[in-house]
Amino acid sequence: MQQPIIKISLSDDHVLLRNALASLIDSFGDCQVIHQSGTGKELTEHILAGEVPDVAILDLNMPEMDGFETATWLHQHAPAVQVLMLTMYDSELSLIRLLQAGVKGFLKKDVHPSELKFAIQSVVQSGFYYSVHTTGKLVNLFRNNTDGSNGLQKTMLTDSEMEFLKLACTDLTYKEIAQKMHLNPRSVDNLRDLLFVKLNVKSRVGLAMVALRHGVVSF
Repeated sequence: MQQPIIKISLSDDHVLLRNALASLIDSFGDCQVIHQSGTGKELTEHILAGEVPDVAILDLNMPEMDGFETATWLHQHAPAVQVLMLTMYDSELSLIRLLQAGVKGFLKKDVHPSELKFAIQSVVQSGFYYSVHTTGKLVNLFRNNTDGSNGLQKTMLTDSEMEFLKLACTDLTYKEIAQKMHLNPRSVDNLRDLLFVKLNVKSRVGLAMVALRHGVVSF
């Protein structure tokens, strides 16, 4: 009996890469790319129009809605869609953050075609796909946490901490950040000081470097 075709959605703002990836996926035989998007916002419009894929493959860094925001939207509005994230960031902070958003697997952009095919089949059949490398990072993170360290706690930022971290990478003053977050300046100071401790940095520049290194922001 022939297996049903796996419907794929691709979201990446790099057109050449996206087209090449779509051609590769269509060549697998059991997969079909039903739509492509340059932004997460475009993907949500396709889904709201009834074009719902089995698997959404998202680039982490996209305009309008990035991969994290898009995965969060899918988790809330289309939970049956399995999400694979294309990312060059595989730090513990980025992995935990994306897991919290409902991402079911991670792929490097230089992934081998056979691994891409296996990843798609895996999330459809078992609901997740983690490479040996990703699994090792997560296992070590949880193992270190049981040894009494607070490594896991440091990688789990709240929504407010994540919003502040993004805004700290702009040219807004702390007072303007407080206004944008609808907080008083003292609360923003507390957020900043807490992140200094959590992320082991000493300045706003340090926060920005962490955010860049872990894919929280891109320039």
